[in-house]
Amino acid sequence: MLSFGRQTLVAQDTGASVYPAKTFHIAVFAPMYLDSAFNNADFNASKAIPKFIMPGVDFIQGAHIAFDTLALNGKTAQVSFYDSKSAIQPIPWLIKFNKLDNVDLIIGAVKEPDYGELAAFALQKKIPFISAIYPNAGGVHENPFLFIVNSTLKTHCEGIFSYILQKHGTDNVYLIKKKGDDRIENYFREANIEDGRPLLNIKTIMVDSTISPYSLRYRIDTLHTAVIIGASLDEDLAKSLVDACYPLQKNHPLILIGMPNWDGFKSLYKKDAYTGFPIRFTTPHYEAEDNLFDSVLIKKYFQLYRAKPSDMAYKGFGIAWYFTNLLLKHSNDFVSHINDTTFAAFHTYNFRPVYGSPQQQVPDYFENKHLFIMEILNGDILREW
Repeated sequence: MLSFGRQTLVAQDTGASVYPAKTFHIAVFAPMYLDSAFNNADFNASKAIPKFIMPGVDFIQGAHIAFDTLALNGKTAQVSFYDSKSAIQPIPWLIKFNKLDNVDLIIGAVKEPDYGELAAFALQKKIPFISAIYPNAGGVHENPFLFIVNSTLKTHCEGIFSYILQKHGTDNVYLIKKKGDDRIENYFREANIEDGRPLLNIKTIMVDSTISPYSLRYRIDTLHTAVIIGASLDEDLAKSLVDACYPLQKNHPLILIGMPNWDGFKSLYKKDAYTGFPIRFTTPHYEAEDNLFDSVLIKKYFQLYRAKPSDMAYKGFGIAWYFTNLLLKHSNDFVSHINDTTFAAFHTYNFRPVYGSPQQQVPDYFENKHLFIMEILNGDILREW
């Protein structure tokens, strides 16, 4: 079982080799808050694990299972797990005292300031840094060693726009936004006029903080299919919009698409609240059922922890599996093979360079542009597109 501290895992193929193999060093960071959670004492299995450390722990556990499962084909890898919130050995300390100098790959389920520190170090040392969960560029510029797995909000808006254009290009589109919150609307406007003229007829409806079924009914054309974009990251407004759409969709054709964080709004999962009404959202992560890796993770996770793996465990497994395999096979040409589908565990990626300006020669970062359209339906999550 994975211990709650720094652990080094060494795995290697048993086949004999005439030449000594290079050892690839991989560093995995996640916030586990071990110093504060356990007051520097040894972990006591009889104590309940604080909920706030579980996302980081789950990510590490999923990654750990992936490393245990790897077939290295004659190569050697050494993996070190780090608590990114360690008070004793924080990231700046690790960098200052050269503890990461021999690393070939960094995987981080981290946010600021850890994200910025690791991104800067990766650029300095020319080490691929896989940002696993942070959906933000964080102001990083000209860093071709940064790979953002969890797509940014702008990319999600572009993905929703592309989906509507392909599936509902002739329907009426309405963007519901809170007054003063223009960011999402601006992303859609940029996507809509990229070719110089609007491709979709998008009408913006501004609200204070809620919208009623009556108000929505008289602000949209109910004689034709209405595509509603919930252009808000706020749960209260999201629920209010769903509550407004639900009675209308019973008699009028209506499609609702929310933002990527809507998948975390518990109020939308009540089985009896929105019967038969799909609430759509985008995500770069999709765990298909009847998948070989899904079976491996579920079985091993239950053996070790007597529980089902969480979404963070899936992310830890999938990302560790994909990028470690990529490093082992294409260590000299990592970027050119960044979208190699051979190593996809649960789903493929589509990394593309992102430039701050047309004149820029070096990309700011590489970002995963592969999104799925999911839907919350009767309390469950299903893949729509």
